[in-house]
Amino acid sequence: MQTGQDAAAIFVERWNEAASFEQTGTCPVRNVLDKIGDKWSMLIVMYLAAGPKRFNQLHREIPDISQKMLTQTLRDLQRDGLVARQVFDTKPPSVEYRLTTLGHSLIVPFGHLIDWANQSIPSINKARAVFDAAS
Repeated sequence: MQTGQDAAAIFVERWNEAASFEQTGTCPVRNVLDKIGDKWSMLIVMYLAAGPKRFNQLHREIPDISQKMLTQTLRDLQRDGLVARQVFDTKPPSVEYRLTTLGHSLIVPFGHLIDWANQSIPSINKARAVFDAAS
């Protein structure tokens, strides 16, 4: 039976292998995190997990995102093959965004991150309060 420490050691080893980018010039982990680790990408992916949405639907559902940032983030997600954009031949033309198979593959890892965040936020808030009180 594998312990939490064993699993952590395996992930650290995988990280070290991926992070040895001096030979290859790129670190795949950092490359991916640069794209999906920003403020908006995860939110967009999780909203699209429920099904295809039009631009204005996404804009209404995601609080505080500007039209410009939503457009740019959708384009970045398209470029990386995570989101597909479909234009319908209607008057006026309508556009819909949906997750690709690759985009859908992010839902479970994001779900684990969401679970971790929900479980850990009390400890994080406590640590912040202790740190702030000492500052």
